[in-house]
Amino acid sequence: MKLADLLSECFATDLEETWERERTATPVRAFAVQLHATGCSLRETKQILRYLGVERSHQAVWQWVHRLADSGHNPPEAKPKRVAVDETAVKINGEWSWLYAAIDIETKLILDVELFGRHGTDPAAAFLHRLSEKHDLSDTVFLVDGYGYQTALSRLGLSGRLDYVERNLIEKWFHTLKMRVDRFHNSWVGSHGSVREWFIQFVQYYNFQRPHQALDGRTPVEEVTN
Repeated sequence: MKLADLLSECFATDLEETWERERTATPVRAFAVQLHATGCSLRETKQILRYLGVERSHQAVWQWVHRLADSGHNPPEAKPKRVAVDETAVKINGEWSWLYAAIDIETKLILDVELFGRHGTDPAAAFLHRLSEKHDLSDTVFLVDGYGYQTALSRLGLSGRLDYVERNLIEKWFHTLKMRVDRFHNSWVGSHGSVREWFIQFVQYYNFQRPHQALDGRTPVEEVTN
């Protein structure tokens, strides 16, 4: 299968423009999106806004989540030395898909995430290719847990080695993410695009807002940019 075909297999998202007649101030919308990203359900987010005197429908909050996530911050360009990469299974509408993610071991920055309909060497190569287009990986060593990843790295001329200790950081991140998911869903119900957007929102929260104990209370973005 060609690399272009693999990249097109990623679940892209088509978002509807919703700002033209929006009557709620942007800071309020942004606050609502962050509430949802940190674990509040849409219903809980709506209730918190009601306590603040903002009455909006469940659907309006849903639209804010999608629109602001689409215009949110991307991780800063990085030149990581060691990166853990892995995938985890997620159930969507009763069927399995796979979320791929990469994390910089030193700064704890999530470099990228992507959702695929299957897993294996070919999707891993597609994800790594996408990662190489966003970050300088010339001096990067990838920490992986299987020879399939090593094959994918070899295809792209990237360096990697088997590691079962430091790469646990990506497993811990998946655990943190799934704690958020499992709080409300055993299986996502909705489009793959909406699931992908939720993952993007969580990455933005993790990178830009969540203080990290191992970084002396700094966020990963602060660690990279300061």
